[in-house]
Amino acid sequence: MAQLVFLLVGSDSLRRRWFVAAGLAVVLLALGLAVLADASAWLTRICSVLLGLVFLLHGALVLLAAMGGGLAQAGRIDLLRGLALMVLAVLILGAPVGGSLAAALLLACGFAVDGGLRIFGGLLIRFQAWRGVVFWGAAEILLAVLLVLGWPVPHGQAIPFVVSLLLLYSGWVLLRLSLSLRALEPEAAILLLPLFGGRGWQDNAPVLLGDPGPAIPEHPLTLHVWTPVGSAEVTRRRPVVDRYAAAVDRHGVVSTGHIALEAGALYISHYPFEEVGLDERSFAHVLRATAENDVRGRFQPSLAVEVAEWCEPDARLTFRRYDQRRLRAYWASYRQDDTYNVSNRNCAICVVTALEAALEGRLATPRPWLRILRLFCNPDIWIAAMLRKHASSITWTPGSVLDYARALRNVTEPHESHPAERLRAALRLLVRGA
Repeated sequence: MAQLVFLLVGSDSLRRRWFVAAGLAVVLLALGLAVLADASAWLTRICSVLLGLVFLLHGALVLLAAMGGGLAQAGRIDLLRGLALMVLAVLILGAPVGGSLAAALLLACGFAVDGGLRIFGGLLIRFQAWRGVVFWGAAEILLAVLLVLGWPVPHGQAIPFVVSLLLLYSGWVLLRLSLSLRALEPEAAILLLPLFGGRGWQDNAPVLLGDPGPAIPEHPLTLHVWTPVGSAEVTRRRPVVDRYAAAVDRHGVVSTGHIALEAGALYISHYPFEEVGLDERSFAHVLRATAENDVRGRFQPSLAVEVAEWCEPDARLTFRRYDQRRLRAYWASYRQDDTYNVSNRNCAICVVTALEAALEGRLATPRPWLRILRLFCNPDIWIAAMLRKHASSITWTPGSVLDYARALRNVTEPHESHPAERLRAALRLLVRGA
């Protein structure tokens, strides 16, 4: 999540104060080592309370974000995830000083599920760094097994042990980020830092000279989305798969949908030069992000052309505030290569990286650390970070980009949907349901 927060605040606000992040990273590393070395009763209780409060806050924010759009439209995965986090928080907070076996088992389940998803994504997609992803997924599963066995860390110390790991990991990431910021050239985008380059998707991030453009450009930035269900004649519904991956029509053809970005005369849409034949049997093979699946692509000239060739998009999302210069610079670099790959260089990846380039530094401020603290308390940041993390392990799809962009718009243009308004809307729905 720190990557996304730093992206929105921007390098200009953070570069001159890189030492603050470095100092905080050292504190986190020292605290993590202290917790790891000393598991006394009082320290165990403090760790339990802190971890419980973090899970409680996270679960409440996830539930709020899910219900704020209407209970009838709330994502089942977000609701279940929020409820699971709340249950885990209650178990941790209510556990005695000696710890809770149930809490340790739930933590193990969390690591096992996350590790399994990493391994599944790495083996399925086979992108450039897939072996590293599989390794970390296996490490998470091994950690889950050790937590279940209660060795070498007993069940009573599982909570402070996990807290120490989280502190050490957070400190390491923050230290790398702060040192990279120190060395970053003023003209370069923060997206060019190594922490953002795991899949090579940010290689086209802009390097700009001169003053930035207007905060509110003349033309809005609009995402046009053809969801898999909305762009195919689907007879057999699979809600989660249809929403985030692909839908199968009545002829057995797989539809992944499409997404494009429009900002005035600028139109960003990456499409294969010839239709990639996808059916349920070949879909898994075509998903591999290997060179053998690279095909020639084309850049569609306008929305009108796409509608004439296919159909109207079934979803749209608009941003009023963005950096038009960064967006144009990104597109000028990206379109030098028309190679298309279903999993590593598709329409969704093209659009989401363009969107991130346009939103970099959108929340810049002379007091960046106060802004960062407020962002960490925003439920939409948690949702966006979750979607971003999952996409880095597998790929971006039109459905996931739509949800990610909606969360980012709630953060960057809060007047559109303030958290307090979403809370009131959720409460009204609950009252009506009762």
